[in-house]
Amino acid sequence: MTSRLQMPAGATAIATAIAMVTLLACDAAAAQANVVKLGITEYTTHSKSNGITGIGVPPGADASTGNATTLILALERMLTPNIGVEAVLGIPPKIKANAAGSVAFLGDDVLSAKIIAPTFFANYHFGTPGDAWRPYVGAGFNYTKFVSATSKLAADVKLSDSLGWAAQAGIDYTLNRDWSLFASVAALQVRSKLVAAGSTVLQTTIDFRPIVYTVGTAYRF
Repeated sequence: MTSRLQMPAGATAIATAIAMVTLLACDAAAAQANVVKLGITEYTTHSKSNGITGIGVPPGADASTGNATTLILALERMLTPNIGVEAVLGIPPKIKANAAGSVAFLGDDVLSAKIIAPTFFANYHFGTPGDAWRPYVGAGFNYTKFVSATSKLAADVKLSDSLGWAAQAGIDYTLNRDWSLFASVAALQVRSKLVAAGSTVLQTTIDFRPIVYTVGTAYRF
Protein backbone atom coordinates (compact mmCIF):
# COMPACT_ATOMS: atom_id res chain seq x y z
CA MET A 1 0.00 0.00 0.00
CA THR A 2 1.31 3.45 -0.84
CA SER A 3 0.60 6.67 0.99
CA ARG A 4 0.72 10.27 -0.14
CA LEU A 5 1.99 13.09 2.01
CA GLN A 6 -0.51 15.93 1.75
CA MET A 7 0.42 19.50 2.61
CA PRO A 8 -2.07 21.38 4.75
CA ALA A 9 -4.21 23.85 2.79
CA GLY A 10 -2.78 26.84 4.67
CA ALA A 11 0.78 25.78 3.95
CA THR A 12 -0.10 25.28 0.29
CA ALA A 13 -1.51 28.79 0.06
CA ILE A 14 1.58 30.25 1.73
CA ALA A 15 3.88 28.34 -0.60
CA THR A 16 1.88 29.48 -3.61
CA ALA A 17 2.01 33.11 -2.43
CA ILE A 18 5.77 32.91 -1.87
CA ALA A 19 6.23 31.44 -5.34
CA MET A 20 4.12 34.20 -6.92
CA VAL A 21 5.97 36.96 -5.04
CA THR A 22 9.31 35.44 -6.04
CA LEU A 23 8.21 35.24 -9.67
CA LEU A 24 7.00 38.85 -9.67
CA ALA A 25 10.23 40.01 -8.02
CA CYS A 26 12.28 38.22 -10.66
CA ASP A 27 10.16 39.74 -13.43
CA ALA A 28 10.55 43.22 -11.91
CA ALA A 29 14.30 42.81 -11.56
CA ALA A 30 14.55 41.64 -15.16
CA ALA A 31 12.40 44.55 -16.31
CA GLN A 32 14.54 47.18 -14.64
CA ALA A 33 17.22 48.51 -16.93
CA ASN A 34 19.07 51.70 -17.63
CA VAL A 35 19.11 53.08 -21.16
CA VAL A 36 21.57 55.80 -22.19
CA LYS A 37 20.85 57.68 -25.41
CA LEU A 38 23.09 59.93 -27.46
CA GLY A 39 21.55 61.79 -30.35
CA ILE A 40 21.60 64.77 -32.66
CA THR A 41 18.67 67.15 -32.32
CA GLU A 42 17.14 69.75 -34.59
CA TYR A 43 15.40 72.34 -32.39
CA THR A 44 12.89 74.07 -34.64
CA THR A 45 10.98 77.09 -33.39
CA HIS A 46 7.56 78.23 -34.59
CA SER A 47 7.59 81.41 -32.57
CA LYS A 48 4.84 83.89 -32.11
CA SER A 49 5.02 87.09 -30.08
CA ASN A 50 2.66 89.81 -28.93
CA GLY A 51 4.78 92.40 -30.77
CA ILE A 52 7.65 94.53 -29.54
CA THR A 53 6.73 97.58 -27.52
CA GLY A 54 8.75 100.51 -26.18
CA ILE A 55 9.17 104.27 -26.45
CA GLY A 56 9.94 105.17 -30.05
CA VAL A 57 9.18 101.65 -31.35
CA PRO A 58 6.87 101.81 -34.41
CA PRO A 59 3.63 99.80 -34.39
CA GLY A 60 3.98 96.36 -35.93
CA ALA A 61 7.53 95.81 -34.70
CA ASP A 62 8.26 92.11 -34.28
CA ALA A 63 10.97 89.44 -34.41
CA SER A 64 11.20 85.86 -35.67
CA THR A 65 13.36 83.16 -34.11
CA GLY A 66 15.46 80.62 -35.95
CA ASN A 67 16.34 76.94 -35.46
CA ALA A 68 19.35 75.27 -33.89
CA THR A 69 21.15 71.92 -33.97
CA THR A 70 22.77 70.29 -30.95
CA LEU A 71 23.67 66.99 -29.26
CA ILE A 72 21.53 65.50 -26.51
CA LEU A 73 22.17 62.95 -23.80
CA ALA A 74 19.27 61.07 -22.21
CA LEU A 75 18.97 58.53 -19.42
CA GLU A 76 15.88 56.35 -19.13
CA ARG A 77 15.13 54.04 -16.23
CA MET A 78 12.76 51.21 -17.12
CA LEU A 79 10.41 50.55 -14.21
CA THR A 80 8.55 47.74 -15.99
CA PRO A 81 9.00 46.16 -19.45
CA ASN A 82 6.75 48.91 -20.84
CA ILE A 83 7.06 51.96 -18.56
CA GLY A 84 10.13 54.13 -18.11
CA VAL A 85 11.10 57.56 -16.79
CA GLU A 86 13.52 59.64 -18.85
CA ALA A 87 15.65 62.74 -18.33
CA VAL A 88 17.00 64.61 -21.38
CA LEU A 89 19.62 67.35 -21.53
CA GLY A 90 21.53 68.76 -24.48
CA ILE A 91 24.53 70.95 -25.18
CA PRO A 92 22.96 74.43 -24.96
CA PRO A 93 22.13 75.51 -28.52
CA LYS A 94 22.12 79.16 -29.59
CA ILE A 95 18.82 80.58 -30.81
CA LYS A 96 18.98 83.71 -32.98
CA ALA A 97 16.24 86.18 -33.82
CA ASN A 98 15.73 88.39 -36.86
CA ALA A 99 13.88 91.70 -36.98
CA ALA A 100 10.43 91.43 -38.57
CA GLY A 101 7.34 93.47 -39.24
CA SER A 102 7.79 97.24 -39.34
CA VAL A 103 11.41 96.94 -38.15
CA ALA A 104 12.50 94.26 -40.62
CA PHE A 105 15.03 96.77 -42.02
CA LEU A 106 17.14 96.21 -38.87
CA GLY A 107 18.18 92.88 -40.37
CA ASP A 108 19.16 89.50 -39.02
CA ASP A 109 20.70 88.40 -35.73
CA VAL A 110 19.28 91.26 -33.68
CA LEU A 111 19.12 88.94 -30.67
CA SER A 112 20.75 85.66 -29.61
CA ALA A 113 20.64 83.47 -26.52
CA LYS A 114 21.65 79.98 -25.47
CA ILE A 115 19.05 77.70 -23.94
CA ILE A 116 19.48 75.16 -21.16
CA ALA A 117 16.42 72.94 -21.36
CA PRO A 118 16.27 69.79 -19.19
CA THR A 119 13.18 67.78 -20.07
CA PHE A 120 11.58 64.90 -18.19
CA PHE A 121 9.23 62.24 -19.58
CA ALA A 122 7.21 59.28 -18.38
CA ASN A 123 7.26 56.92 -21.37
CA TYR A 124 5.14 53.97 -22.44
CA HIS A 125 6.85 51.48 -24.78
CA PHE A 126 4.61 49.30 -26.92
CA GLY A 127 5.41 45.65 -27.58
CA THR A 128 7.76 43.54 -25.49
CA PRO A 129 11.54 43.58 -24.83
CA GLY A 130 13.33 41.87 -27.68
CA ASP A 131 10.97 43.14 -30.39
CA ALA A 132 12.86 44.56 -33.35
CA TRP A 133 10.67 47.68 -33.51
CA ARG A 134 9.23 49.31 -30.37
CA PRO A 135 7.29 52.57 -30.71
CA TYR A 136 6.77 54.68 -27.62
CA VAL A 137 4.99 57.80 -26.41
CA GLY A 138 5.79 60.04 -23.48
CA ALA A 139 4.53 63.05 -21.54
CA GLY A 140 6.18 65.27 -18.97
CA PHE A 141 7.55 68.76 -18.47
CA ASN A 142 10.32 71.04 -19.71
CA TYR A 143 12.28 73.74 -17.92
CA THR A 144 14.07 76.25 -20.13
CA LYS A 145 16.60 78.82 -18.95
CA PHE A 146 18.00 81.45 -21.31
CA VAL A 147 21.65 82.40 -20.82
CA SER A 148 24.25 84.55 -22.63
CA ALA A 149 21.53 86.74 -24.15
CA THR A 150 22.89 89.55 -26.32
CA SER A 151 21.49 92.10 -28.75
CA LYS A 152 23.01 94.68 -31.05
CA LEU A 153 20.05 96.91 -30.17
CA ALA A 154 20.41 96.88 -26.38
CA ALA A 155 23.19 96.57 -23.82
CA ASP A 156 21.15 94.65 -21.26
CA VAL A 157 18.95 91.73 -22.36
CA LYS A 158 16.98 89.39 -20.14
CA LEU A 159 14.62 86.54 -20.96
CA SER A 160 12.55 84.94 -18.22
CA ASP A 161 12.73 81.22 -17.48
CA SER A 162 10.01 78.93 -18.77
CA LEU A 163 8.28 75.87 -17.31
CA GLY A 164 5.77 73.99 -19.45
CA TRP A 165 4.46 70.66 -20.66
CA ALA A 166 6.34 68.31 -22.99
CA ALA A 167 5.17 65.39 -25.14
CA GLN A 168 7.02 63.01 -27.43
CA ALA A 169 6.60 60.03 -29.73
CA GLY A 170 9.38 57.84 -31.00
CA ILE A 171 10.52 54.42 -32.10
CA ASP A 172 13.41 52.12 -31.16
CA TYR A 173 15.07 49.64 -33.52
CA THR A 174 16.95 46.86 -31.74
CA LEU A 175 20.39 45.98 -33.12
CA ASN A 176 21.30 43.45 -30.44
CA ARG A 177 20.80 42.84 -26.73
CA ASP A 178 22.65 46.02 -25.74
CA TRP A 179 22.45 48.46 -28.65
CA SER A 180 19.61 50.08 -30.55
CA LEU A 181 18.81 53.04 -32.77
CA PHE A 182 16.05 55.54 -32.06
CA ALA A 183 14.17 58.44 -33.62
CA SER A 184 11.76 60.77 -31.88
CA VAL A 185 9.81 63.98 -32.23
CA ALA A 186 8.82 66.14 -29.25
CA ALA A 187 6.67 69.21 -28.75
CA LEU A 188 7.48 71.62 -25.91
CA GLN A 189 5.75 74.57 -24.31
CA VAL A 190 8.35 77.35 -24.03
CA ARG A 191 7.27 80.93 -23.36
CA SER A 192 9.50 83.79 -22.19
CA LYS A 193 9.20 87.50 -21.48
CA LEU A 194 11.95 89.56 -23.10
CA VAL A 195 13.16 92.87 -21.67
CA ALA A 196 15.98 94.66 -23.51
CA ALA A 197 17.29 97.95 -22.13
CA GLY A 198 19.35 100.34 -24.24
CA SER A 199 18.48 103.77 -25.56
CA THR A 200 14.93 102.62 -24.87
CA VAL A 201 13.35 99.64 -23.15
CA LEU A 202 11.99 96.98 -25.49
CA GLN A 203 9.52 94.37 -24.24
CA THR A 204 7.74 91.36 -25.71
CA THR A 205 6.56 87.88 -24.81
CA ILE A 206 7.72 85.10 -27.13
CA ASP A 207 5.94 81.77 -27.48
CA PHE A 208 8.66 79.64 -29.07
CA ARG A 209 6.46 76.56 -29.72
CA PRO A 210 9.45 74.32 -30.49
CA ILE A 211 9.23 70.98 -32.26
CA VAL A 212 12.32 68.87 -31.59
CA TYR A 213 13.50 66.11 -33.95
CA THR A 214 16.10 63.64 -32.69
CA VAL A 215 17.91 60.58 -34.07
CA GLY A 216 20.62 58.63 -32.32
CA THR A 217 21.82 55.45 -30.69
CA ALA A 218 20.98 53.88 -27.33
CA TYR A 219 22.82 51.50 -24.99
CA ARG A 220 21.03 49.34 -22.44
CA PHE A 221 22.73 48.08 -19.28
